[in-house]
Parts: sequence; C-alpha cells; structure tokens
Amino acid sequence: MKTPRRLEPLVEDGLIDEVLRPLMSGKEASVYVVRCGDSLRCAKVYKEASKRSFRQAAEYQEGRKVRNSRQARAMAKGSKYGRREQEEAWQNAEVAALFRLAGAGVRVPKPYDFLDGVLLMELVTDAEGDAAPRLNDVTLDADEARRHHAFLIRQIVAMLCAGLVHGDLSEFNVLLGPDGPVIIDLPQAVDAAGNNHAFSMLERDVGNMAAYFGRFAPELRQTRYAREMWALYEAGRLTPETPLSGTFVEAEEAADVRAVLREIEAAQREEARRQAQRQAEDEPRGNREEPPPPWLQ
Repeated sequence: MKTPRRLEPLVEDGLIDEVLRPLMSGKEASVYVVRCGDSLRCAKVYKEASKRSFRQAAEYQEGRKVRNSRQARAMAKGSKYGRREQEEAWQNAEVAALFRLAGAGVRVPKPYDFLDGVLLMELVTDAEGDAAPRLNDVTLDADEARRHHAFLIRQIVAMLCAGLVHGDLSEFNVLLGPDGPVIIDLPQAVDAAGNNHAFSMLERDVGNMAAYFGRFAPELRQTRYAREMWALYEAGRLTPETPLSGTFVEAEEAADVRAVLREIEAAQREEARRQAQRQAEDEPRGNREEPPPPWLQ
C-alpha cells in the first residue's frame, strides 16, 4: 500500500521497512501493520486534536507532570503553544505508561519507539498469527469468562501497584491473544496517587470488566473488586500478589474529623512546596539541559 504521509519519516529513517495494511482506525489514532526487518509490528499514528472524538477532559490531565510552570500556564490558558504542549503531553502519556507497565509485568503491547507522533509497538496476534481480536468481537463460555476476568483483575491490580489507572478500560480496549488478554490504548491513563478522580476511574474500569464478562458468567456482576483493591492500596497493603475476595464491607464508624484536618494541612503544605518549586523553575534556565522524555525518567 502507499505509505501514509505521517509514516514517511520512519521509513526514511529505517525504522519501518514497509507499510503493509491499515489495522484499525479509532477515536484517537489510526493503526497500521508494518514490517521492521523480519518482524511485524504496529504503527499507531495519533490523530490531530481537531480530528479526534476523544476529549482530553481535565480529570484525565490532573496530576500529570509538566516540564515547567510556563508550560503548565500555557496549557491552562489554551494558547497555541499550550495546545501544542498539551497534545505532546497527551501522546507522551501513553508511551510512558506502556514502558512503565511493561516493566512492571503488565500484559500490554511492547513499545519500541516513538517519533513525530507515531508509536511503534508490538503487534498482538492470535494463535494463527493474525491480528488478535478485541474482547468485544469474541464469544466466551462461562469458564473462559471467569478465567479472563480473574486475569484482568490481577492486571488492574498490577497497574495500580505501578501507580496507574487505565481510565478507559472496556471490552474495546482489550485484545485476546493466545496467552490471554492484552490491555491497549493508554493515553488517558492517570496517576493513581496524584489524580483525585483515580478511584472513580478505577471503579468504572473494574465495573466495565464485570459487566462484560457478566454476560457469560452473571455472578461476576456482583463482585466489588474496585473498592477492595483501592482500600488496600490506600492502606499501603496492596501488592500484585495480594489475594482478593471480590467483596467489600463499607466502614460504619464515624468520620475522624481530626484526621481529615491533618490531611488538609498536609495538602496545603504540599501545595506550598509545589509553588516554591514552580517559582524556582521560572528563574532563568541558563545552560541547563532539557529533561529526558517522560518514558525515560
């Protein structure tokens, strides 16, 4: 096929030898099957912000690191520079998440390179070597549903232990390879500790999995893994191997007002520290080098 314009620089640089065929086109990117030497890989080409249907909602961006306070202010104001920086940060988020999660043992496509808005990564295939189907495209029996659900719950736990929540997990963002489910599409992944919406997103992700697999094994719809794992995470007791029951009992004791006030004071001190850091960053940079990209930090 004719090489798409956005992939031409990667072909010229020798990162891609041949573009074979389009694989899919989604709300945020188009994906192509490419040949790199003797290997088949995916090239994910991010769409321009004006052509995407997925909105970079504020709740997804909360807690994400930026290079300096100038960049943060520009992104908040929505200036031309700010929109460009916001777009770069949005794309970098998926690359950083893939490297972090792959390093933590989470089953995600292996990332290889990222250049000019194109992510080069592993092509997930089925047992016959064809592109793996999404969960939404397969029919399962009850035992398969229970097995895949249990595996994905462990993957969500591993992600949380690595400090991330997917934020948009559903049967449309999971591929079914010969070794089981593979989680994809992570540009909206959020920092579990730094985002106030992290728990609600985790609860939605886990709920989506229960709803989908519950079509084949109805008892899965009654599980409450999200609240259970979040309570363990907040208590510092969650590990990738922590056994879960799928049940959760709400605490009935009265709220500890003093503890709440201590949390507020701690948050105020942290905000003061961040403001001081931002002021320091606004000082002349001199000959300081730019920091490495987020997926290498």
